[in-house]
Amino acid sequence: MGADHDALREQLGTVGAWTFAFDTMTIAQVRAAAVEIESLGYGALWVPEGSSSRDIFAHLSILLDATDRITVASGIANITARQPEVMAAGFRTLADAEPDRLVAGVGIGHEYSTQSRGIDWNRPLSRMRTYLDRMDAAAAVPAPTEPRRLLAALGDGMLRLSAARALGAHTYFVPVSHTARARAVLGPEPVLAVEQGVVLGGDRSRALRIAQEWADGYLDLPNYANNLRRLGFSDDDVAGGGSEGLIDATFAVGDVDVVAARVYEHLEAGADHVCIQIISDSDSDSDSGSDACMPQLRSLAAALVGASPPRVRPGA
Repeated sequence: MGADHDALREQLGTVGAWTFAFDTMTIAQVRAAAVEIESLGYGALWVPEGSSSRDIFAHLSILLDATDRITVASGIANITARQPEVMAAGFRTLADAEPDRLVAGVGIGHEYSTQSRGIDWNRPLSRMRTYLDRMDAAAAVPAPTEPRRLLAALGDGMLRLSAARALGAHTYFVPVSHTARARAVLGPEPVLAVEQGVVLGGDRSRALRIAQEWADGYLDLPNYANNLRRLGFSDDDVAGGGSEGLIDATFAVGDVDVVAARVYEHLEAGADHVCIQIISDSDSDSDSGSDACMPQLRSLAAALVGASPPRVRPGA
């Protein structure tokens, strides 16, 4: 498995882009933005499958077709959206077409979206294990190239499952302290890809407001709030849109140097790849569609693209 882990690390690169913005854009705009993100030198492009997102396989296919070199990753394909046999077939089809540019990020989703599909939320870790069993059984016939898989993970149980049943973990809305813990739980070999929310700008009060408005919905979700509590944040910290201390820990708020410093902190703590998500002002018409992320990604590229990870990962 070591060679597979190293191949995935090389495939992802050190820094990528993670965005919801594509869900609000036309396909023509998506294709143009993907081409530019590739030209800026980002190693990977991550797109989600939220409750109002595009179908993840159609979306990944469009992005792979639009670009030539960049890795395209699902962050994440939701297991409640389709049967495991269908999930396996979708990823195997894309991996056959683009064996070195696809990363299959798979996740359990959230309680509200799970229940909205008529599925009980209980025992998510057990459900994920069973789902993976069925995915792998469906893929029993050898394919030319098996997709490289990561699992969305926050708690120790899902992190351990990520090490055992995938090439590593994809974490989201986490502070650097979680990255260090995740690396300790995973061990030195599995890949750790960390999403990092970014609010660029010199007006701190405005930036904090933007971050808190974004965080508010996530902190209503037990998996995120409980994960932060396990890391030492209090009930007051996770209330509403989060305390200033929590926001500073989970977002990079400030200028390009602040963002670059946070990326390096995650790398030093054990991340192999950091994918930055631009969080913009929902109250501003100029921050809609492609304008929600492209100007900031351009500004950050010079400082982030080509960042070098630590020579020895923690735990190695």
